[in-house]
Amino acid sequence: MDNEISKLLDESIEMELNVSKLYNLYSNNFSEDRDFWWTLSIEEKNHAALVESGKKYLEFGIFPDEAVYHDLERLVESNREIKGLIENYEKRLPLMEEAYRTALRLEESSGESHFQKIMEKDSDSKIIKIFQDLNKGNKDHAQRIRKKMLERGIK
Repeated sequence: MDNEISKLLDESIEMELNVSKLYNLYSNNFSEDRDFWWTLSIEEKNHAALVESGKKYLEFGIFPDEAVYHDLERLVESNREIKGLIENYEKRLPLMEEAYRTALRLEESSGESHFQKIMEKDSDSKIIKIFQDLNKGNKDHAQRIRKKMLERGIK
């Protein structure tokens, strides 16, 4: 079981880092929203670091099962998709509207939304409470992306 959870955590870490790379690409190419995308990119790296730190708890057999998104196939597919987007966007940058829609879709995807739900839910797990405290400043990305889309008139 620990090996399976370890694989799930590794894919989750990779997904957070891939989303961070995508947002960094947006930050470097959309000057009018550079700070917005840069902030999200840094927060995604922080999410990856939180998940990485959870692997220590796994070694001690105390990592809460509820903290893990359990669809390895979906995580692998998400990582493949995000890597493909980055590769394509490095060749041909998307329009700003496409970038926002893509980001919103990714944030609402299963793996990313699972992380957000864990960060917001009440839990008896001391470990999850530690993660929530560490993640306090990194509020719901999908909500922030939607707000920015409204500001930009993107539907």
